[in-house]
Order: sequence, then C-alpha cells, then structure tokens
Amino acid sequence: MPTYDGNKHFGSRLALGPDQMLYIALGERSDAPMRPQAQQLDSHMGKILRIRPDGSAPTDNPFAGQPNALPEIWTLGHRNVQAAAFDPQGRFWVVEHGTRGGDELNLIQKGKNYGWPLVAYGEEYFGLPIRGAVTDRPGFEQPRYYWDPVIAPSGAQFYTGDAFPAWRGSLFVGSLKEKRLVRLTLENDRVTGEEHLLADRGQRVRDVRQGPDGALYLVTDEANGELWKIAPRR
Repeated sequence: MPTYDGNKHFGSRLALGPDQMLYIALGERSDAPMRPQAQQLDSHMGKILRIRPDGSAPTDNPFAGQPNALPEIWTLGHRNVQAAAFDPQGRFWVVEHGTRGGDELNLIQKGKNYGWPLVAYGEEYFGLPIRGAVTDRPGFEQPRYYWDPVIAPSGAQFYTGDAFPAWRGSLFVGSLKEKRLVRLTLENDRVTGEEHLLADRGQRVRDVRQGPDGALYLVTDEANGELWKIAPRR
C-alpha cells in the first residue's frame, strides 16, 4: 500500500464482491504533485484494487503480468472514493468526492479508466479550472451521474428489503455538505430520479446501511453523532 505524508483523500473503502474478492478503493491524496499517480499503473494511489482474501492478486486482474504495472489494480483514475456497493445484479458502484461541481457516481468495470485528473467535471475549490482536465476524452469512462452543486457524498447502500417496497432497487447515498440522505432511482445503469430525505435534521450523514429487518440505519458525522433508524410507521 502507498505511504504519503498528507491528510486528505484517503479513500480506503472496502467491498466484498459476489466473486468473493476484496475490492479496495484508494484516494490520490489530493496534493497537486500526487494527482498524476491516479493515472500511473506503478502506483496504488487513485485506484481500485482487487485481491483474494489471502492478499494475493488474482491472475485475471486486467493488468496482471503487464510490465511495470501493479497486479492488484482493477481500475484507475479515481480521486477520492467515499462508498463502494454492489447492486442486486452484482454490478459494482462507487461514489466519489469530486472538485467543485463534480461529485460522481461511477459504475466500475474491469480495467476501465475513470479519468482523474485528466477528465473531470467542475472546477478547483479555489475557483480556477482544473489544469489539463476536460469533461470528456476518448478511452475514458464517464460518470453515470454527477452532482453540481456538490453534495459531498459519503456511505451508500442499495435497498433490497421488504419494509419499503417502493424503494427496492434504489441507491441511498449520505450527504455531508447538504446534510441529508439522497435516494437515487436507477433503470439499468442510468439514474432516473433523485429524492432528498431528512434535510430538516441538519446533520451530516456519514453512512447508511440496510438492516436484516429491512430498516435503514444511518450514522451522522457531528460532534455528538447519532444513529438513526428509518422504518415504516406502525
């Protein structure tokens, strides 16, 4: 794993896939000199890795056996992944903190390049364009959805329970900046709707999980953080 003396963009989200492989999302550490490593196959920074439970790299990883490439790499070009989740069909999704006007929802596919810092929406948080970046280039994946203005997405959960039948198949995403829970409706791999919930509570939603009872459980990211349960009224 990479080491760097910085305090931003750690990423570090984990997801166990239906293939029983462990997927690990790592940030690019934010600082301008480090950003190019998100495009370099000899660095773990700005990547999603795929490893076996024993820590070894599967031989069917896309860059296994390629000279000067780390065999654990599954995808590249990531900025700061905040959540990783598999949908009921076994597809792998992540949400990422982007620049100002560029938070992303990405559908992760083997060997694909998700662009950062060469392809991005939005601008730097200090107001200038992202140096060298455009919103589209051949050979790079587009986000399936992006937020402008940003919501600072956090944890995410596909809903598969019975407590809320109308929500089944929705992707729930916590929001730190907007302090709410976001529900995305999807058709195949396209977002068709966005609903904001719990905005009146005024707390940063750090993570969301579905319980075995079909309820949703949320953790807030405040000085006096809280655990919330969302369940049907009895």
